[in-house]
Amino acid sequence: VQLQASGGGLVQAGGSLRLSCVASGRTFSGYDVGWFRQVPGKEREFVAAIRWNGGNTDYADSVKDRFTISRDNAKNTVYLQMNSLKPEDTAVYYCAADRSGWYLSRRSAQYDYWGQGTLVTVSS
Repeated sequence: VQLQASGGGLVQAGGSLRLSCVASGRTFSGYDVGWFRQVPGKEREFVAAIRWNGGNTDYADSVKDRFTISRDNAKNTVYLQMNSLKPEDTAVYYCAADRSGWYLSRRSAQYDYWGQGTLVTVSS
């Protein structure tokens, strides 16, 4: 599975962006998908995740009530809608897929496939 993340850009604080993660190579409808972000010099951190069937989601406390993860398995795509963006949301955002389907995880090591990242910059 190859993952392609897109939708990043420059936005003012309080604005919105929608990130997309498109899978190719094979369907990932049976995979849980997560979004992570990383700032240079810091560890990659969990942002949000969604079960393979969209039946369960999980969010980091820092983005809860502002970000929404969703998926369209017919389009092999997972979305991250980001509202009320803050300068501290500035990071490279990565999507990742977990093929095990065991449980929804916040651990980056649980994920098998990673996209290349898309940069989100929020200006104050």
